[in-house]
Amino acid sequence: MIVNISEAKTNLSKLVNLAYHGEKVVIAKNNLPLVDLVIHKPEGKRKLGLLAGHFTVPDGFCDEDEAINAMFYGDIE
Repeated sequence: MIVNISEAKTNLSKLVNLAYHGEKVVIAKNNLPLVDLVIHKPEGKRKLGLLAGHFTVPDGFCDEDEAINAMFYGDIE
């Protein structure tokens, strides 16, 4: 089913219901298909700590580097 934007605005609830029940709904502008109206599929929860045990922070990671400080702040003496 191809529906132009103006008709989609008027019949949004009906179109959402059709898409929910498996109907393919394409929204078009000037009869050029733009988007598909599809049912929402949850992506699932993100899993934290995927790199736990695979990466170690090197010693001195937070230490300042004088060369980098000079690039950002100039030679402050």
